[in-house]
Amino acid sequence: MLRIVTDGAADIPEEWIKEFEIDVCPINIHFGKETFLQGVDLDNEGFYQLVEETKKIPKTSQPNPQQFANFYKKIALPGDTILSIHVTSKLSGTYNSAVAAAREVADLFKVLTFDSLTGSMGLGFMCRQARIMERAGLSLEMILAKLENIRDTVRIVLALDTLEYARMCGRVSTMQAAMASLLNVKPIAVVRNGQVFMTEKVRTRKASIQRLIQIVKEEMANLPLMVAVLHARAPKEGKELLELASVELNVKEIILHDLSISLAANFGPGTLGIVVVPLE
Repeated sequence: MLRIVTDGAADIPEEWIKEFEIDVCPINIHFGKETFLQGVDLDNEGFYQLVEETKKIPKTSQPNPQQFANFYKKIALPGDTILSIHVTSKLSGTYNSAVAAAREVADLFKVLTFDSLTGSMGLGFMCRQARIMERAGLSLEMILAKLENIRDTVRIVLALDTLEYARMCGRVSTMQAAMASLLNVKPIAVVRNGQVFMTEKVRTRKASIQRLIQIVKEEMANLPLMVAVLHARAPKEGKELLELASVELNVKEIILHDLSISLAANFGPGTLGIVVVPLE
């Protein structure tokens, strides 16, 4: 049997996890001396409440090789094949942990690790597509070729409400965050080639939402798209972005979903995002 595994940097609707039989290995979240497992000991709302109470941003860490090995043993049977699809190796050590774990359990399972060079719903789309293809009887080689195609074409664009979280996590300097706050500008971040780039700043929240759509249109033109709209504790603005995307883009499928803790810890509440994959 083919087991499909990903990590806590993925944004995947709960119904997809069940329908497409996707197993998610949680990331570690460290608040002071306490450590939580994402989605097991701490959900998104609990995360934001702890941040508000402690006025601190937690540290997050990838599952270590032993955690991955134990996870593989928990979800698979000897002889199974495991397709382990993970967040970009350029920003996290998760993929390397999975590779090390794959070597450890090689006598039990065939583990294929895949570096997505993306995250969030980019991972979600990959995991779902892999299961759809497997159920259609397509080979692992064809599945991996499709994942490579998605990896090459997926785009993620984020509009931050503040740089304060990025400052506390060391993603930007104190001066940059202070200037952004003083000028009330909204930074735009783009995930490209497995890395996050702060590309520009706009002056208002409304302008940032419109700019997200413009960036997608500039690159995707009128291509038919699978679209995921993401928000971090901003459902109203998320719905607004979804409605705008439905009108402005050639949308064939669109969903609204919460931003994962691993991204919210870096970008903060109020972050909005759009993930697009062009359809062939």
